[in-house]
Amino acid sequence: MVRIQSRMRDIPDFPKPGILFRDVTTVLRDPVAWRATVDQLCDAVDGWDFDVVVGIESRGFILGSAMAYQLGVGFVPVRKPGKLPAAVHAVDYELEYGLDSLEIHQDALDPDHRVLVVDDLLATGGTAAATIALVQAAGGTVAGTCVLVELAELGGRAALAAAADGAEFAALLQY
Repeated sequence: MVRIQSRMRDIPDFPKPGILFRDVTTVLRDPVAWRATVDQLCDAVDGWDFDVVVGIESRGFILGSAMAYQLGVGFVPVRKPGKLPAAVHAVDYELEYGLDSLEIHQDALDPDHRVLVVDDLLATGGTAAATIALVQAAGGTVAGTCVLVELAELGGRAALAAAADGAEFAALLQY
């Protein structure tokens, strides 16, 4: 954990003044920290009941696809608008610094799919809650959400609990 946390980079005033951005790309470039991150994220969800990982664009793709591969389950991307080629479900949501939209293929999940939502960071929970809504619209059930970093003071866990009551949650690092 110490190595992973030591590789995190803080970028002040990004993407706008007053925001302290927690950058995980410096963790990804360190092969020891990267392997430890994937291993520890997989360990954090050990025993959870899911059969597909949904990764949120864009760093959630990186973490989620590596986890899905290691855990031997499927992977489904949640993308920004206009990036998926087939029919989609879409949702608009608020970020802590603006508005955004996400999409998932309408046929991405089967009704019996239990889903692990993965992203790099949980702040206010808007992006993850929007993804949970997309998973539900596509017919899946959210088993849990897993992130590398949780910004605990921003209250994202409450948004997740409201969006998927009873779902699991794990974060490797908290600030």
